[in-house]
Parts: sequence; C-alpha cells; structure tokens
Amino acid sequence: MLSLLYQEGPSTKGIFRRSGSAKTFKELKEKLDSGTEVDLAHESIFVTASLFKDFLRNIPGSILSSQLCDKWISVLDQGNNEEKIKSIQRLIEHLPRANVVLLRYIFGVLHGIEMRSEENQMNAFNLAVCIAPSLLWPPVSSTPDIESEFIKKISSLVQFLIENCCRIFGDEITSLFGEI
Repeated sequence: MLSLLYQEGPSTKGIFRRSGSAKTFKELKEKLDSGTEVDLAHESIFVTASLFKDFLRNIPGSILSSQLCDKWISVLDQGNNEEKIKSIQRLIEHLPRANVVLLRYIFGVLHGIEMRSEENQMNAFNLAVCIAPSLLWPPVSSTPDIESEFIKKISSLVQFLIENCCRIFGDEITSLFGEI
C-alpha cells in the first residue's frame, strides 16, 4: 500500500481526503483480513489510501502509542523547532521498532506528497488533518469537545512532523522506496 501511495499519491489530487468506493473498500478489507492475496495496483488509489488509514486505526494503542499521548501533545508547547525535534526524537525512541520503521515509511510517503502539493492540493496541513486521527488517539474516550481539541493538537503535531521529517528521521527518508 505504501509503495503505491508513494508512486501515485504525489500526482493524485486530494489523496487521503477523498475516499474510494465503499463497496470496493469493504470487499478488499475482507480479503485482506482473511489473508487472501490482493493486487491493489488495479484498484483506485483512493481505496488504497482508505485501506491504509483503516490499517493505521486498527494498530492497538496507535502507532505513536496512546500511552505517550500527553507527551506527544505537549511537544509543540516546547521552545524552538530544534527543541521540538529533539523531544520528538526522544519520544520515537520509546516506540517499538516496528512502529518506528513504519513511521519512517509513512512520513517518506507524506513528504513526497507534500513536495508536490501544488499539483495534488495536499500540503502538510491538509495531509495532517486527514491522517492525524489515524496515527494517535487518547488512551480513554472523552467528550466530543475534548476530542475535537485533541484532534486539532495532534493535527498540528503531524503537520510539524511532515514539515520536519527529514530532520527528525534523517534525509534518507526521501529514498526509502529506492527507484520505483
């Protein structure tokens, strides 16, 4: 999924914002959940993006770890960008290795999409609004007002992560997919 999003996302207007066919999404999700081989290359990139966001939402405790939720949210309250980046790097060290590897690929894809935002209309802010709720959620449910405020904060954090991903994850993030 990430490979397809890396290839097609930058040239796709509204990637992660528009959703594909609900029927196709449901059928493909059922196939993927049952372990059936699926060739997503012949499907709408919007369905692939929806499947990927669904995959992220189903990671137990979220990819950024709900247990670190308060720490993630407080990152943007810190001093300058250097201090924020150092805090983010320290938080990443507390994540399971598999989460870190997946995060690097996710932000490699998001960076590639953001670099062509004039074409796809998905700048860091727009991408963050679409993907942030799939990356982190609080460990306990809360009121709609608190949840709305939380989503704004996590979106700002994800926007910062997209805009600074090369400094956070290293410049090689731009070449993780090699020459596709």
